[in-house]
Amino acid sequence: MSISMSSASLPVFKTMLGNLKHLLVKAQAHADAKKFDSIVLAQFRLAPDMFPLTRQVGIACDAAKGCASRLSGLEAPKFDDTETTLVELIERVSKTIAWLDTVPASAIDGTEAKSITFPAGKDKTRTMLGEDYLKFWAMPNVYFHITTAYAILRHNGVDVGKIDYLMGGAA
Repeated sequence: MSISMSSASLPVFKTMLGNLKHLLVKAQAHADAKKFDSIVLAQFRLAPDMFPLTRQVGIACDAAKGCASRLSGLEAPKFDDTETTLVELIERVSKTIAWLDTVPASAIDGTEAKSITFPAGKDKTRTMLGEDYLKFWAMPNVYFHITTAYAILRHNGVDVGKIDYLMGGAA
């Protein structure tokens, strides 16, 4: 039995973003307990040429809502990328999940062969069929940026582990 495009995307995005929110809540609690400004974590990057946590979270959110938007034909909300604190990042994740909750499965199902053109870098675009776009671009992109956010937090001493990444609030 095959699975639908909506079941392969919407619940996965919402679960992973929920797990990201859980990681950020733990990071804020860590900063509060250690009595340091959480902006330090929000601006941390693993390497000089990598984005900081703020952008990792923003891109994870944008990749999930962008995919749902491109597949469904619905317009996704635009966020200003002005978050500087963990609280603001948590809110961005929450807003993204709330929007994904409004996307009807019927708008995504049947888009396997839909031609999807999307940004692929600063000045480039790429075109893929819907199923390929979901499986080989959008999903890996969401996972990459959530994993990088996890690594930034873990590197900075936030008490997170694999179960937090995989199960978030259900852990």
